[in-house]
Amino acid sequence: MKVALFGAGRIGTVHAASIRLDPRCELVAVTDVVAEAAEALAAQHAIAVKNPEEILGDRSIDAILIASSTNTHADLIEKGVAAGKAVFCEKPIDLDLARARTVQAIAAKADKPIMLGFNRRFDPNFSALKAAFSGGEIGKGEMLAVTSYDPGPPPVSYIKVSGGLFRDMMIHDFDICAWLFGMPKFVTASASCLVDPEIGEAGDVDTAVVTLDYADGRIATIRNSRRAIYGYDQRIELLGSDGMIEARNVLENTVAKSTAAGTVSAKPVLFFLERYMRAYAIEWSAFVDAVLDGKPVPASVADGVNALALAEAANISLKEGRRIEITADMTGR
Repeated sequence: MKVALFGAGRIGTVHAASIRLDPRCELVAVTDVVAEAAEALAAQHAIAVKNPEEILGDRSIDAILIASSTNTHADLIEKGVAAGKAVFCEKPIDLDLARARTVQAIAAKADKPIMLGFNRRFDPNFSALKAAFSGGEIGKGEMLAVTSYDPGPPPVSYIKVSGGLFRDMMIHDFDICAWLFGMPKFVTASASCLVDPEIGEAGDVDTAVVTLDYADGRIATIRNSRRAIYGYDQRIELLGSDGMIEARNVLENTVAKSTAAGTVSAKPVLFFLERYMRAYAIEWSAFVDAVLDGKPVPASVADGVNALALAEAANISLKEGRRIEITADMTGR
């Protein structure tokens, strides 16, 4: 399967490595608005630098991977579909829910797989939790808690174009909740700016809690912070009628020292690439399975619309100080 990459930045570099790891794939081209970045990645992998039109018009290229800036995602998905390519696109589809739903309608008519990059679904720990829950090992799910704390905030220049914490950071956690519990009935958000006043001046928040209420009484909570000085804190706790399942942090090492003073272990890994590098590779392999073997796409455009709808509801809830109902016209299904 011949693949071309849109975007040669940090996440594009990660995806290039994942493509090269799969023996069923050949990375053949890259494009980026920053010519130096494209040339550096091309040299690293001995591939061609092409412009977007050349990639889309090349019939020998079977699939495109979109890891460019968010404002390019929707257009490139549509152009990829029109060109007859299989498409893998990083989250989100777009920052605007209506635009994302337009893309969904176009994607529904595509005859090649289109997959969204919700990499956390493919983390081995989270996947094991999902399998145990789906297998009935703790009975009926009742409460879900998702914790996602970054070790430090990104540059304010990034914050200004990110779409805000709910669309940029918490969108992963919205997807995890929908993946495990389905879509909620109501969304309630509370947030503030405690980490960096410049984030608040840019119109965003850096500390947030969102509650998802389900029609049958189940409750999910998401906690986000842009600052956890001890490392990259990523946990899931799921309480069921017959027990509880937890996915705990991945630590820097497994050594624990126990003395009369207590027990000391390593900190969580510091960076998202350390935490989720395996997930990115597994995610790409799942996309290749869908393209080559016809397996179902495990993270669809509809899933992307659903996560974005929850983010949009959280933004409205925070602005208006009330809980927001998730209606059928907001969701991807």
